[in-house]
Amino acid sequence: MAASAPLSVEDLDAAIAAGEIDTVIVAFADAQGRLVGKRVAARFFQEEVLPHAAEACNYLLSVDVDMNTVDGYRMSSWDTGYGDMLLLSDPSTLRRIPWLPGTALVMADLAWEGGAPVVQSPREILKRQRARLAERGLVAYSGTELEFIVFDETYRDAWARGYRDLKPSTDYNVDYNLLASTRLEPLLRDIRLGMEGAGMYCEGVKGECNFGQQEIAFRYDEVLVTADQHAIYKNGAKEIADKHGKAITFMAKYNEREGNSCHIHLSVRSDSGEAVMAGEGAHGFSPLMEHWIAGILATLREFTFLYAPNINSYKRYAKGSFAPTGVAWGVDNRTCALRLVGHGSSLRVENRVPGGDVNPYLGIAAIIAGGLHGIENELPLPEPLSGNAYASEVDHLPTTLREAAQLFADSAVARAAFGDEMVEHYLNQARIEVEAYDAAVTDWERVRGFERL
Repeated sequence: MAASAPLSVEDLDAAIAAGEIDTVIVAFADAQGRLVGKRVAARFFQEEVLPHAAEACNYLLSVDVDMNTVDGYRMSSWDTGYGDMLLLSDPSTLRRIPWLPGTALVMADLAWEGGAPVVQSPREILKRQRARLAERGLVAYSGTELEFIVFDETYRDAWARGYRDLKPSTDYNVDYNLLASTRLEPLLRDIRLGMEGAGMYCEGVKGECNFGQQEIAFRYDEVLVTADQHAIYKNGAKEIADKHGKAITFMAKYNEREGNSCHIHLSVRSDSGEAVMAGEGAHGFSPLMEHWIAGILATLREFTFLYAPNINSYKRYAKGSFAPTGVAWGVDNRTCALRLVGHGSSLRVENRVPGGDVNPYLGIAAIIAGGLHGIENELPLPEPLSGNAYASEVDHLPTTLREAAQLFADSAVARAAFGDEMVEHYLNQARIEVEAYDAAVTDWERVRGFERL
């Protein structure tokens, strides 16, 4: 399925001339997967930004979640003066943003002065894995199933309350429940229609298990298109929720109930469109498919950091929660980390490890790197797990960010696939998060220790 621009440059020019668009957002995903960038006047975008570039401080890939400058990053620091990166607009990503009047958006690639790509950029990391696939005549397609929880408070009210005692928008488990989800339909419909207007193919929406929890799914596409759309959707859904006086969270584990997952479905085809994963082997697999699954499985523990990049990510992995804990694959088995679904041309791997906080570029890149590791080394596929993976004797996923980061640091596969510069950059991000968490005094500690200890 070939990707096409939701808004052509010619259509943008016409809309600007007609006074329909006056602002263009030049955006990219930061190390946490958040959209950052700048708004520029539409005429300035036409005359200067699109043919040349915009600029942004290089610290945007080297800050913590609070946008604090932190030590340990090679690409930017006080010692190097925090210079600029170039934002090179990708015109194939131009789109209208219907929920923001008079606004279009374009995704940008990051480069240094002189044109060298910024290798720590999430979009560049994914593009490198796409290029590795292309060398083998392969193209990857993916879809991300992103869950979120809706609350009846605004973001500013939630902030003022320290995110405590927030009221979810439903009162009980609404998994596939139509009645209770109807209460949220004004918001959910605006999100769906807004994304359709931004050039995305919305499949539908369903309730999930946690209170106020929903999932809006979009049709699969080429992996870079999917990652861009994921980042735009996640940001836009929050903006639309804010207009409705509500707040939504994509954090992996908001409370002790079910967490927010982001299952990533991914398949590969030949560059001529042939479905190369299907074959005459067991389960309808081709040899390529067997090696592909084996590679993702073999790298699952050492790549978990790319699927689960935050402290909170690891609290989602709980037995019997529909979030995986074991390194296993199975055919249509939701207790496994890798679930095989579809058949023939729709055959694909669903990776159930990522949560709603995943950086989509890094998560998809990790799947491709794992699959290529299996193909390049012709790894044999273990037998599928047909029972309860939670009760099995298979290896377990890491249970903390500290453990996952160490596995990533020690991974020869990661360094070969992504390069030392990328690996060290994101390991420093993990180190900063672990240090901040270790230093924090939590509500849990105060409740347990204020009086009774």
